[in-house]
Amino acid sequence: MTLRRFAVIGHRAMSKGKLPLNDLASGAGRMDVLIRALMAGLMTSHGLRKDSIVVLHLLGGPGPPRRIKFDGESLKGLHADERSIAGTIGKVIATPLPPIGHWQPITAGISHSGGNLEATLKEWKEAPTVLLDATAPRLWKAEANLQERGSISELDVNFVLSDDQPLGEITSEGIVIRSLGDQWLQGHMAIGVVHFLLDEGVELNL
Repeated sequence: MTLRRFAVIGHRAMSKGKLPLNDLASGAGRMDVLIRALMAGLMTSHGLRKDSIVVLHLLGGPGPPRRIKFDGESLKGLHADERSIAGTIGKVIATPLPPIGHWQPITAGISHSGGNLEATLKEWKEAPTVLLDATAPRLWKAEANLQERGSISELDVNFVLSDDQPLGEITSEGIVIRSLGDQWLQGHMAIGVVHFLLDEGVELNL
C-alpha cells in the first residue's frame, strides 16, 4: 500500500498542559487549524483513509516540542468532530513527553514522540517530500490528465503544511517546493486537493 503522509506544523500549538477545549483558536495556539488538517488528511465521508498518516507538530510549549502521529491504517474511534478530536489531543499532551525518536502508543493508531519537523523528515527520508507554496511550480505535470477510474497513484509522498504562520526555511535534503495554484489555500483545503490528485492518479511534478 502506498502512503501519503502529512506533517502539519503548529507554531503556537500547546505541547503540554491542560488543553482549553473552549478556546482552541487562541488559548490552545490555533489547535483548531491543526484539527481541521487532521480531519482532511484522514477522513472520508464514511470512514478513514488507510493509506494516510498525519503527524501534528506542537511547537508552542510549554516545554519541548511534541509530535502526535495518527496512522489511518490502524486508527480506531476517531470521529469527525473537532471538539472530540481536541479531547483526544488534550489527553496526549497531559502525559509525559517521550524522547525524540521513540513513538509511544496512546491508543490504536495514535502515538506521540518528542522532536520537531527535522526529526520527522529524517524518518520519512525514503520518500519525496513536498513543501506547498503558492509561488512555486505546479504539483502536477503540465501534460498530466485524470486517469481511468481505479488508477490511483502508486507513489509514496510526504507533504509539509503550516498553520496560519509561514514555515520559514527548511534545510532538510530531498524537499521539492510545489503549488496547488496561485491562491494560498487553507491547510485542510490543500490536503483535500492533494488527495484528489493522488486518488485520480495524476502524474506529479517531482
